[in-house]
Amino acid sequence: EGVLLVYNKLHHVLKQKGLVPMESTGKDFDPELHEALSEIPAPSEDMKGKVIDTIERGYFLNDKIIRHAKVVVGK
Repeated sequence: EGVLLVYNKLHHVLKQKGLVPMESTGKDFDPELHEALSEIPAPSEDMKGKVIDTIERGYFLNDKIIRHAKVVVGK
């Protein structure tokens, strides 16, 4: 219970400072935002060149990238 309280407080403070998680799954692969860890066959034709799965979420801090998202891309 105490750990959850600390986690929620930290999450709230970081959000106030401008930290925003990057939503990547299902979007077009962008090398400026994403780091491709691997490529897999796309499950459908429209998923080619798109992010299939997010391994590690990326973050923005005041509209600047502080960590690129590590993703799996469909080919």
